[in-house]
Amino acid sequence: MSDKKNRLTTAFGIPVGDDQNSLTAGGRGPVLMQDVHLLEKLAHFDRERIPERVVHAKGAGAYGRFECTADVSRYTKAAFLQQGKTTDVFVRFSTVGGEKGSADAERDPRGFAVKFYTEEGNYDLVGNNTPVFFIRDPLKFPDFIHTQKRNPATNCKDPDMFWDFLSLTPESIHQVTVLFSDRGTPATYRHMNGYSSHTFVWYNEAGERFWVQYHLKTDQGIRNLTREQADAMKSKDPDHATRDLYQAIERGEHPSWTLEMQIMPYEEGLNYRFDIMDITKVWPHADVPPQVVGKLTLDRNPENYFAEVEQAAFSPGNLVPGIAASPDKMLQGRLFSYHDTHIHRLGANYHLIPVNQAKAHAEASYQRDGFMRVDHGGGGGPNYWPNSFNGPAPDAEALEPPFPVQGAAARQPHDHENDDFVQAGTLYSQVMSDQDRTNLVGNIVDHLGGARQRIQLRQTALFYRAHPEYGERVAQGLGLPLEEVRRLAAMDPEERAQATSE
Repeated sequence: MSDKKNRLTTAFGIPVGDDQNSLTAGGRGPVLMQDVHLLEKLAHFDRERIPERVVHAKGAGAYGRFECTADVSRYTKAAFLQQGKTTDVFVRFSTVGGEKGSADAERDPRGFAVKFYTEEGNYDLVGNNTPVFFIRDPLKFPDFIHTQKRNPATNCKDPDMFWDFLSLTPESIHQVTVLFSDRGTPATYRHMNGYSSHTFVWYNEAGERFWVQYHLKTDQGIRNLTREQADAMKSKDPDHATRDLYQAIERGEHPSWTLEMQIMPYEEGLNYRFDIMDITKVWPHADVPPQVVGKLTLDRNPENYFAEVEQAAFSPGNLVPGIAASPDKMLQGRLFSYHDTHIHRLGANYHLIPVNQAKAHAEASYQRDGFMRVDHGGGGGPNYWPNSFNGPAPDAEALEPPFPVQGAAARQPHDHENDDFVQAGTLYSQVMSDQDRTNLVGNIVDHLGGARQRIQLRQTALFYRAHPEYGERVAQGLGLPLEEVRRLAAMDPEERAQATSE
């Protein structure tokens, strides 16, 4: 007698008698349309793949906890950031530009997204392993990502696309320098830092506001791959970082990161020497020393990759009381785009997928219905506000303090263009070692060498603007005429673009 507790069923619990042979007319068929088990099985199989993420398509994730170890109540009233508080988390790491089948060792920024299941709802910190980014305005983002993907005609990666855009976008020079250093290929997800990149706002019980940036520093130590090591790893094990994270946790080697915060008084931030709303800039630690706030530890692997990692959805718009968005233009664009893309990929009720659900407090809203509404859907309660039937009501204590907004409504260019090169030059000349600089130049020459010479000249002129030696070494590696590089470097962006156009 079969074990009825472990018998195969259809999606609706109906027992299946044979899962090896289709229902046919005779031994050779044809197959009958009344084989509903076959139809159900094929129909579900046809739909097993949801649209992959446009960016951050390949990733790995794990569960863990965050413990706040410092008293930061004078800066924020967020409940999970009170000293001694422990909060469950889910973290997803990812590469950015490649498809789901791409190699973990590609030269690419790494996503570092943390979902805090706080008692006040989910807080998502959606960052990267680099403290800066390529662009500062969201209007440029689709164009930038197109250049990191595939040529629309050849369907191949295209160095001309990649470098054409970057060489016409001087603000990218800081992130390009980071990306083509060895930091562009972390050895594993466990051996890299995570950053908010964006500036955010913390506010306390009194409504006082502070500008902040998050730094998650790996306790395992930084480890990177050289270009040669990365190329070998792509062939040896394209999934090496995904495998490493899973196996480390299985062995009980639980990776951890120390959360350090840069915290700047509100008025000071408005007058700081760099634009703190510009994601292409960092706050030098000499100006704003990081403060240790807590510890993030990962100690549990997902049971099902699709359910928990592929369907995990993060949004920088998920902000709990005590934390607010800043006017950073890129952040403002992400507040819309992340939620919108999750609705496209996962449906209007993606927040009900277990990995995305708030844990401490169930959803209490007036949103109703839609595809895959699998809870009670609000039951028979009112689906409007205001109402007099004891429906959930707004809580004024959850309001963030007001902030002033002023200025003309217009499409306004960044007004600090000349400082695009300062931090990239400092990184090259003062932070990197001689070996770092040698590896950086070699990595750039190897990749930029695949682009047309006019694009090579334009991009090398930007390296020269950041630091003359930087540009000269790249020019030498590419065999470019140094006088032409210097001439282009002296031009304004429009002149340089015109001088290097076809």
